[in-house]
Amino acid sequence: MDQIQVSQAHQATTPFLESVDAYIDRAMEHLNLSDGLAERIKACNSTYTVRFGVRLRGRMYSFTGWRSVHSEHVEPAKGGIRYSLLSDQEEVEALAALMSLKCAVVDVPFGGSKGALKINPADWDAHELERITRRFTQELAKRNLICPGRNVPAPDMGTGEREMAWMADEYKRTGASDVVNANACVTGKPLARGGIAGRTEATGRGIQYAIQSYLRDPNENGVDGRRDLNTMSIVVQGFGNVGYHAAKFLSENDGAKITAIVEHDGYISNPDGLQVEKVKQYQLAYGTILGFPGATSERDSAAGLELACDILIPAAMENAITAKNAHQIKAKLIAEGANGPISFEAEDLLADRGVVILPDLFVNAGGVVVSYFEWVKNITHIPFGLMERRRRERRNLQLTHALEVMTERSFPADIRDDFLEGGAEIDLVRSGLEDVMRSAYDKIAEVKRSSPEMKTFRTAAYVIAIRKIADAYQAIGI
Repeated sequence: MDQIQVSQAHQATTPFLESVDAYIDRAMEHLNLSDGLAERIKACNSTYTVRFGVRLRGRMYSFTGWRSVHSEHVEPAKGGIRYSLLSDQEEVEALAALMSLKCAVVDVPFGGSKGALKINPADWDAHELERITRRFTQELAKRNLICPGRNVPAPDMGTGEREMAWMADEYKRTGASDVVNANACVTGKPLARGGIAGRTEATGRGIQYAIQSYLRDPNENGVDGRRDLNTMSIVVQGFGNVGYHAAKFLSENDGAKITAIVEHDGYISNPDGLQVEKVKQYQLAYGTILGFPGATSERDSAAGLELACDILIPAAMENAITAKNAHQIKAKLIAEGANGPISFEAEDLLADRGVVILPDLFVNAGGVVVSYFEWVKNITHIPFGLMERRRRERRNLQLTHALEVMTERSFPADIRDDFLEGGAEIDLVRSGLEDVMRSAYDKIAEVKRSSPEMKTFRTAAYVIAIRKIADAYQAIGI
């Protein structure tokens, strides 16, 4: 997720880990689990703290990192590694728990894990960051906390495909026994290093599919009865990878108006909508979104969350919305792009006002879904579509000929090429992601409707995830 330098997380009335535990406890009330099993599911299996030194700039610097494994009911365990000065052990354990639940709710066969290194990447040059990352990888490898069949890291806040390439390369250098599948030790790699098309955009694309799934649900009221995104205004908090892609797809593909973008140093707004791609180019050029031409700039980032809008996408850090500011939130629908952006207390306050919340373990699952696709690609050593693409093209060509014969008219030239296309890797990835997100939403909505006491999508999603984990534990005799 996107780094917020001055985080509201540390002003929260309910700490992040306590919020996650409280959400789990609430879901447990709807499940008939033994006390021992419920306790086993809730607690992290293990958390490792690693401290290591790297000689840089003529002296030794010490670094602290964590890797938490919440659940190994299915292996490998999966979860990102973030680089942030705000990280600590509790945050990592909360994120690991969310990964277990997230993988379960979208039916991805991974356990949950998470990692962090207490560092600000901006403080170091690229070659220094590479040495730090490689040393961190060595420490993880010693403890089997990076391994294709045991524990598979991915990018998170402050990391990206560059860091994943370094980690994969270093893992191979440590003398890994499974050299053939070594590329699968991490996901989120560059395409040239075994990555998969669509991984960078995956979380943002998943947010788009999650919102679309809710709006097409005839059993829900949409946003004040409206279901077309081209009639809606959206505020996005966090304009890194996740927030940028979500805003880009929702505006360019669905016609929604991105009326405000909130970052750590303030926000920009325009009631007629912001041109997302131009804002991103401005941010890359100047290091800030403030001052973007054609928009109003304000330095009060907290106030940006409270702007009137139809949909709010908090895509920055945990506890952006707490009991302190929940009553000021004016959005009618909140789609959680970040992990844990709404505290336990705040959710109740928002739900009582009729605000619909699509929870993080569903909404931002796109990253782990496409990570799973990448892991499968690395394990099988077969590019997506290799075995089927030409057969689909021949079948589609036969269909066009049949239609032309039956109608005695030529197939429309403007759509012929797209129809005949057998599907590139990116098309298959997007199709698979959309199918997973739509199926997950349908299951969550069905569980929510099954009980009058099931008041929120979050509780329904937690119930599904915990039940799956419980079934897996019971199947192996735990």
